[in-house]
Amino acid sequence: METVNKRNFSIIAHVDHGKTTLSDRLLEYTNTVAQRVLEAQHLDSMDLERERGITIKSHPVTLVYPAKDGTTYQLNLADTPGHVDFSYEVSRSLAACEGALLLIDAAQGVEAQTVANAHLAEEQGLTIIPVINKIDLPSANLELCLQQLEDLLAIPAEDAILASGKTGIGIEDILEAVVTRIPPPRWSDYEATRCLVFDSVYDAYRGAIAFVRVFSGSIKPKDQVLMMSDHTRAEVKEVGVFTPAQQKVDSLQAGDVGYLVCNIKNPADIKVGDTITQNANPAAQMLPGYKEVRPMVFSGIYPVETQDFEKLKSSMGKLQLNDAAFSFQAESSVALGFGFRCGFLGLLHMEIIQERIRREYGVDIISTYPSVVYKVKKSNGEEIEVDNPINLPDPSHIETIFEPTIVAHIHVPNDCVGDILALVMEKRGSCERTDTLDGTRLILECILPLNEILVDFNDRLKSITRGYGSMEYELGEYRPAKLVKMDILVNGEPVDAFSSIVHNEKAHTKGGELCTKLADIIPPHLFKIAVQAAIGGKIVARDNVRTMRKDVTAKCYGGDISRKRKLLDKQKEGKRKMKNIGNVSIPPDAFIKVLKND
Repeated sequence: METVNKRNFSIIAHVDHGKTTLSDRLLEYTNTVAQRVLEAQHLDSMDLERERGITIKSHPVTLVYPAKDGTTYQLNLADTPGHVDFSYEVSRSLAACEGALLLIDAAQGVEAQTVANAHLAEEQGLTIIPVINKIDLPSANLELCLQQLEDLLAIPAEDAILASGKTGIGIEDILEAVVTRIPPPRWSDYEATRCLVFDSVYDAYRGAIAFVRVFSGSIKPKDQVLMMSDHTRAEVKEVGVFTPAQQKVDSLQAGDVGYLVCNIKNPADIKVGDTITQNANPAAQMLPGYKEVRPMVFSGIYPVETQDFEKLKSSMGKLQLNDAAFSFQAESSVALGFGFRCGFLGLLHMEIIQERIRREYGVDIISTYPSVVYKVKKSNGEEIEVDNPINLPDPSHIETIFEPTIVAHIHVPNDCVGDILALVMEKRGSCERTDTLDGTRLILECILPLNEILVDFNDRLKSITRGYGSMEYELGEYRPAKLVKMDILVNGEPVDAFSSIVHNEKAHTKGGELCTKLADIIPPHLFKIAVQAAIGGKIVARDNVRTMRKDVTAKCYGGDISRKRKLLDKQKEGKRKMKNIGNVSIPPDAFIKVLKND
């Protein structure tokens, strides 16, 4: 097909605004997937996506559309996630496109992630087609949505298309807008072959498979290709397109989106954002990729069974190929043995990765409490980055600790503002400004420490606003804070898996909660065990593990009381000796329970 008759576009929106359902209608209208095969949320192929009802990975698919003017067009569509933790998936998909459908829920209006994704598309210079989705809902408020489109996103209301992904209203208008408003593939006249790697997966039989957008030239089996980032050479074994299953084709031309199977077995040899070119006639310049993703949340992941260490390492390598924002490096812990320090973009991202390791690779794992990257200025003037509490220097060598902050834009109903501001203050944050969104909602711009929003902030936001609140955030600056390292001691011995960096004012409360929880989970021993929270040499909280008591006087029937006392004193002496030399066994599930509940 001629390059001028190809269009590349993504569907972007806030969580749950109907991206994947709209994709179903586009697949149905263009007969890409037969009606008997098509199922709801067809592009969400991962079990986790179907269970949670969210899109986790971008899903490319090629559609063929005969337009009203009689021309047949090839449309390359990418369905993208909406959650803030997966915004890197959106930016990667947009790098391979010339346009984007911006979906707005007719009942919810413009939400936090709608604004963030619209800005991502504008930064890449893409054509944005606004679509007001779910117009068939009884609670739809079209007038308000069109007003917000102009006020918040500066997009003319007359550009919007009214549609319903559920009933199929407006699907033809969307397809016509794609072929008339979105420009043909850019940079297609470049003299050499250039393909952008926007994703990749690992196949046990075919090795590493690269998902590519061909910007110029062509690529076919038996071509010798070059990875421009590290000059790795490979031979192409197979090329194909997504329908949405992988379908083999003879060649990929300029403007196409498809996959390449090369003789590459090592997942690390394919890098997302790399440019692939022909070895015989290499391109002089790489395609502009995207910003390197920096993990924001760190956690240790350890195998429950120590012999699974190599299996876990291999699994993480394959998973990293499919998820460029996930990073890991080996570390060891006294309590948990050998494992990995892993970096994630957020708590949902961390949860999904851990679940994928368990399901897709069958490795049973334990994870430590999540932490962020702190910058520490030492007394000698040296500055270091700390992502693990164990690596925090001695307090006497620390001059200042800087913690990362975020700039959050929180959309909330008017009647919940007071409770949300109280939550922000509880999390050591501040509200910088307030904007009115419409008659019922406000946007709060808040600055919060990143480590305070890790665990329960989003859940409490949803709870306070009865599900109507939403938040998107970006990393802000580092600010000095009174932070301390809190250790948990069991029978006087520190357990490094429970170490954390906390604010000085919250150390007593958090330490007390953790000690109480751990004292309940550790099984009873024959001697008294103290569970303590300590900052340096100072104990800030304590609880005791309940003791088992053997009835040593069971065989004494009557007689002098001194006989019983003698046996009880002997038992007490034995317990005192045992406390000095006895070992406390903490079962593996104790780590899981404490860290999960916390």
